[in-house]
Amino acid sequence: MQITVAGNRREVKEGLTVAELIALEKVETPEYVTVSVNDAFVQSGTFAQTVLLDGDTVEFLYFMGGGEKGRRIWLSQMNS
Repeated sequence: MQITVAGNRREVKEGLTVAELIALEKVETPEYVTVSVNDAFVQSGTFAQTVLLDGDTVEFLYFMGGGEKGRRIWLSQMNS
């Protein structure tokens, strides 16, 4: 069956789960990845039970910290 992973078409086995795909794709820090299938978020506790279907589109999302605190530090360094 074919799925799209991060914009790239992949041929994968029938019955592949999200957890298996994470391992297959060698996702860095899998404990911090958020996964969407066809633009719907998959709960991390269900990765092993979520079976992918032919034609699915999968995205791996990583949320980065920082925000206002990092900006304030940067601004204070700029003003020094």
